[in-house]
Formats: sequence, C-alpha cells, structure tokens
Amino acid sequence: MSVRVLLVDDEELLRLAFGMILRAEPDMEPVGEAADGAAAVELARRLRPDVVLMDVRMPGTDGIEATRRLLREAPEARVLVLTTFDLDDYAFDALRAGASGFLLKNSRPEELLRAIRDVARGDAVLSPRITRRLLDRYAHGLPTTGHHAGGGGGTDDANGGTGAGPLSALTAREREVLLGAAHGLTNSELATTLGLAEPTVKKHLGRVMAKLQLRDRVQAVIFAYESGLVRPG
Repeated sequence: MSVRVLLVDDEELLRLAFGMILRAEPDMEPVGEAADGAAAVELARRLRPDVVLMDVRMPGTDGIEATRRLLREAPEARVLVLTTFDLDDYAFDALRAGASGFLLKNSRPEELLRAIRDVARGDAVLSPRITRRLLDRYAHGLPTTGHHAGGGGGTDDANGGTGAGPLSALTAREREVLLGAAHGLTNSELATTLGLAEPTVKKHLGRVMAKLQLRDRVQAVIFAYESGLVRPG
C-alpha cells in the first residue's frame, strides 16, 4: 500500500523536485501540493494524507501554526518538517506543535525517502545528535506543566519517585526507558544500557506513549523535560 504524501512548500521548484523523487518509488504517492500553511490544512482535511512534508518557514500561515491546525483536522496524519538549519527555533516549535520529526532540505533523496517511511510507520525522525543539541539549547525555556511539584519534584521523579500526575502511571522500567530516550539514546543504546532486548525496549516505549497519550518519541522526549523527569543542566 502506497504512502500518501502531501507536499507543502512555498518554493514551487522544491515541490516539483520532491514530487519527482516520490513518483519514482513504487510505495510512494504524492497526493497534493500546497504553497502555504492555510492551503495545507484544507488539503489535508480533504485528501487525508499519511505524511505531510511541511516547510516550516512560509509567508502567511507558517509551518508551526499549520502543523497545529492540520493535526486537529487530520489527526491520523504525520508531519515531517522541512528546514534549512539543523538547529532552528521554528523547527523545534513545530515539534512541540505535534510534528513527528524534521529533515534538512538538502538531505539526500534516500534520506528523504527513509524519513517518510519511518514517519508513516509511526516512528519519529529525530536523530540522537539532534535530540541532544535541541534540548541542550532549548530545554531551559520549556515551561513547567504542573506534572510535578515545585522545587525538587523533578529530581524525585527522575529517581523513580511516586509523585502524582501522569508519570505515576509508569512502571520503574518504563521511566528508565523514557529517561534514556530523553537523553537521546537510540533503542539499541537503551537495550545495551538497560540489559534488555531491543524489541523489549520498543515495547516499553510503546507502553509509555500509550499511557501518557503521546503520538511518538519526539513528544515523549519533550514530555520528559516538561514534566520534570529530566531537568536541563
């Protein structure tokens, strides 16, 4: 079954290039194009794509607001943000709005295709290197969300405390897995660190996301910081 992709970018030439790459693949189907965020939301509502390639910087409705609106209108869609820089305030804001990852516009075609397939499967596209750099740079600005008590509450949670709130629904092992993911560890690195099989790590991550009602790994990482499980330092 083909992955249905909506292309959103204000540069027509870039949309054309991405469309040519996708049409050459037997499992890809570009179903529409939009030059701005407002049009993207409308097309997503009508076309119900599996994946939306979303330019983050556009005139009018930008990729951040478009992602937020689009996921309300077509919650089954996955958004893959396109950006020029690997440390981009706009890209990070789009992740917080619900995007499943981001990709540099100058990525190689094989990287683009792999990212689309990963996102379509429900995985997040955010390398450990980028996870660490984003959180090192921006986590100090994340607001607390009331999931932990003030003062040392975040440290207690990180050490496996039993504070109230969504984190209390997690087992000790699930917290360990979430903590490792928040520090940018891959599933294989988590498996080695925790002495688990990789499929077991993936199963624990799935349970974490189900219990916390999170879409993917990106939201899990952001949640870990916002809840106080991990504190930037």
